[in-house]
Amino acid sequence: MIVSIAGKNLVTLSQMSEVIRNIELLAPAKDIVSAIDAIDCGADAIYMGGARFGARYAAGNTIEDIARAAEYAHRYGAKIYATCNTLLFDEELDEARQQALALCEAGVDALIVQDMAYCRMGLPIALHASTQTNSTEPTRVRFFEQTGFERAILERSLSIDEIREIRRHTNIELEAFIHGAICVCHSGRCFLSRSTTSRSGNRGECSQPCRLTYDLTDGKGHAYIKGRHLLSVRDLDLSSHLGEMLDAGINSFKIEGRLKDRVYLRNTVSHYRHLLDEQIALREDCRRASVGTSRIEFEPDTSKSFTRGASDYFFCGKRAGVSSFDTPKSVGESIARIAKITPSGITLDRDTDLATGDGICYIANGEPFGTNINAVEGRRITPNKMDGMEIGMEIFRNHNRIFATSVERSRIRRAIPVTMSIDFGESEILLSVTDEQGVSVTVTTAYSGEAALNDEKMRQTIRTTLSKSGDTGFDVTDIEMRKVRFVPASVLTSLRRTALEAMLAERMARHPKSVPFVENRLARYPDTVLTEQDNVTNALAHDFYADHGAVQIAEGLDCRATTEGCRVMVSDYCIRREIGECLLEKPSLRGELYLERGRKRYRLDFDCKRCRMSLIDNS
Repeated sequence: MIVSIAGKNLVTLSQMSEVIRNIELLAPAKDIVSAIDAIDCGADAIYMGGARFGARYAAGNTIEDIARAAEYAHRYGAKIYATCNTLLFDEELDEARQQALALCEAGVDALIVQDMAYCRMGLPIALHASTQTNSTEPTRVRFFEQTGFERAILERSLSIDEIREIRRHTNIELEAFIHGAICVCHSGRCFLSRSTTSRSGNRGECSQPCRLTYDLTDGKGHAYIKGRHLLSVRDLDLSSHLGEMLDAGINSFKIEGRLKDRVYLRNTVSHYRHLLDEQIALREDCRRASVGTSRIEFEPDTSKSFTRGASDYFFCGKRAGVSSFDTPKSVGESIARIAKITPSGITLDRDTDLATGDGICYIANGEPFGTNINAVEGRRITPNKMDGMEIGMEIFRNHNRIFATSVERSRIRRAIPVTMSIDFGESEILLSVTDEQGVSVTVTTAYSGEAALNDEKMRQTIRTTLSKSGDTGFDVTDIEMRKVRFVPASVLTSLRRTALEAMLAERMARHPKSVPFVENRLARYPDTVLTEQDNVTNALAHDFYADHGAVQIAEGLDCRATTEGCRVMVSDYCIRREIGECLLEKPSLRGELYLERGRKRYRLDFDCKRCRMSLIDNS
């Protein structure tokens, strides 16, 4: 068979982008399996870490696996971003640059960075300013835009009004979190882990001390609150606000969770794919950033995956009710309350779909308890343990065995719709394939066939044979044919395979190349004085800030031997507000407040003008 291939694009992507905004659903991937799952479930982009220098130390990957993930993503027009978002020390700069270059060769579309040293490495790739760069206000985001960054990733605690204000002053791509765990501190400005151990969140090894119990005291021996998770906040869920975020100018909608399991990833990505598609369809100026239709065999429900309780945090403004004082663990979905207790089990106050093997949890005397269900009979269930259970107590399900099994076993397939057109010449057959973006290829094969004895039967054979796209990543939705000749199914099969392989190659070749970061040294950093919280930990970063107008640059706190006496946390979350003791609302608690745990003590500092709380290491 002699095959020739011709490619054309009926509508160029650049032409479409002039009038339409590409909207991206961005999913986490801890490994190659997660990456493929996320893409198959409908993600327009994924983010994953290399072997080192990523903010999730336990989610590192080889260059080979990242290259595989990039190849798989690119066939759907999806992108892959590599997380290089830890702070670097001078002795690590060469290794970090070599890894970054290897990631570029692997096909990633951008690097997510916190350390400005990457701006001075001459990397041939776009840079995204990590949420750890403290993107909380227009001046800082505008600086990243003017310097040459492709995108800024916003702080989780921003309200919709603050997002709108940033968009009014910038044109840079904006990325915002929509689901998952919340860092109670401004990202990149938390040194709480560093204050208790050698592990630093800015170095990818956060020990999560914000999820531990603390006493709220007066610093003189009296405790107002004892042994509660006073810094632990609920998980983010902005599923009901996607339309507002689109209208506010968000380009990328980010799901947190590079350390979460497969059920969480599949469930959450599928859930937000459906919701985001609904919102995009309502707006003529928006289009999905990648192509392909995902088919799953389960009904997404984020309440059935890991959750500390849903919250929109401060999206609608700062308010109380966002904390999770009782437990930092997944509580799951509320099921029922206990109506009766016997030595062998409990009876619930309403019908449920609880099943043997489910996990449940409850709060008793301020402490979380969890157990499995051994048997279910109507409203009566037999837990494995009943420690602390009382009548009226709320029961949560934090593991839904049937749902988790259905998600894990679900066959998921993502395919790009294509149409085919087959033409019979005197001595050849031409088969054209066109996808939903207008990308088209034509393959030909020499063939001289006789007229079909049964024209309709031959047409049906052609439709059946050409429609068998299998695991190619394409779905044949329509086949156009004019006059037909007799042709063996084997010839059609070979022609179809060649055409779809050519379409995949054409799509891969057309994947847009990353626009390399080019630093504009005339851009002025909004602050001329950088403190130890500004995370300058190497010479390249120091020179970067100096060249952009900083005149006083302190050594980053991660370079110091101790954090004692330093501000180790800045947050829009406020314990006073959370417990009804706001300083602006005639509180009963006066004087200094402290958080204490063992030998560690932190003084709480309240900035009421900006409605922020800080922790000062007062050990």
